[in-house]
Amino acid sequence: MRPLPTLLTLALAAAFGGFAATAIREGLEAPAQAAPPPAIPSVTVPAAAALPASVVGQQLPSLAPMLQRVTPAVVSVHTKQTVRIRNPFANDPIFRRMFPNIPQERINESLGSGVIIDAKNGYVLTNHHVIEGADEVSVTLADGRTVKADFIGSDPDTDVALMRIPAQNLSAISLADSDALRVGDFVVAVGNPFGIGQTVTSGIVSAVGRSGLRGLGYQNFIQTDASINPGNSGGALVNLNGELIGINTASFNPQGSMAGNIGLGFAIPVNLARNIKDQLIANNGVVRRGTLGLESQDVTPQLAAALKLAEPRGALVSRVFAGSAAAAAGLRAGDVILAANGQRVDGRDALRNFEGLQSIGSKIALDVRRDGQALQLNATLREQPRSLAGADLDPRLAGASFGELPERLRQSGLSGVVVESVARGSRAEANDLRKDDIILAASSGNFDDLPGFRASFTRAPAQLLLRVQRGNNVGNLALR
Repeated sequence: MRPLPTLLTLALAAAFGGFAATAIREGLEAPAQAAPPPAIPSVTVPAAAALPASVVGQQLPSLAPMLQRVTPAVVSVHTKQTVRIRNPFANDPIFRRMFPNIPQERINESLGSGVIIDAKNGYVLTNHHVIEGADEVSVTLADGRTVKADFIGSDPDTDVALMRIPAQNLSAISLADSDALRVGDFVVAVGNPFGIGQTVTSGIVSAVGRSGLRGLGYQNFIQTDASINPGNSGGALVNLNGELIGINTASFNPQGSMAGNIGLGFAIPVNLARNIKDQLIANNGVVRRGTLGLESQDVTPQLAAALKLAEPRGALVSRVFAGSAAAAAGLRAGDVILAANGQRVDGRDALRNFEGLQSIGSKIALDVRRDGQALQLNATLREQPRSLAGADLDPRLAGASFGELPERLRQSGLSGVVVESVARGSRAEANDLRKDDIILAASSGNFDDLPGFRASFTRAPAQLLLRVQRGNNVGNLALR
């Protein structure tokens, strides 16, 4: 054993290490000199917080070149809405004398995003909920210009809206084929979250064809883990080629939307948005939908056993309306629809969602079980009525018009029809019907939607009783 040389060696090594560390530290902290100190051979210290331009001779990947083309087509949408303040004392003359300047209205403002899809015509896609109820909409471009937008039309049930901006030198984004998306594809979201300014986030496609989300209308969403927060609504979801694949519409957080993103964001596929846009332009701002013309219900385990089904799923046809696409296709009450155009149908809501995403004239191949036997029927969708005049149903409803219940309310568990308008001085007004009442049931017969409501009045009931939801209250209304 030779402990002394060993200790000496360790001591020298420690002394050298301390000297080297001190020298490097002093060299980094000392101010720049005219003559740089001699470099240590084979050692290079890169600049702090800087990435090399390449690694092993390969250029580092970057989204910046693609985003330079995309971001000028993504805009901020600013809306204003005048709201009347409901003050219980506003009509009291003594109160008004004491407080003459009490405000009667307030201005609600909100922010969202939009995407320029046609530079020549100035068309901008956004969400319906971004511009819903707005009295004034303005758009701020990426170059700082702010212009007033003209409203073309919107579709609440798919949450798509179209605007036009009268501006020159616009940049538009090209549209991809969203049907070609696959789970795992990289995507980038661009928008104006929380109103802080244009922001870019990235992620992957987590799922396609997502549906079953409560309160969001007809659904065929792209799901992504790219951060989508309040204000991102109406913004662009693009692929790595810089092509638009979706319109960002919602994020999911059990704590509420203002709690922020948790990696569950949803976008409307651009193929669907393009179809809605074309209809809004062609049909003066409205969307015309096709329908099979039937009512259905979910298949319970008991019904599955009685109908000789392998599992309790599908939409059980309970009624087929005369003159409908379903009647022409040969569908009957008691049939169970298991798939439409190869898309699995698990229940009534899935079938309604599929129908709501189809246009008039769409050809649908239905996989059906009838008396335990499999068969395929082909249907061509016919136009779905948008509204019905009460006078055409029953004289006691004269002056009221009825429309389909918004799909977001159906997704929340309601069924029925909504009162779209009530004429002043009409019989419907005298019977206390009001605009926005939801008719849940009627003594005329069972119904789930507008065609069913119409069919229930084949025979006018002697006494017409309506089950009505008005705001948060539900009650019965007897019509005279």
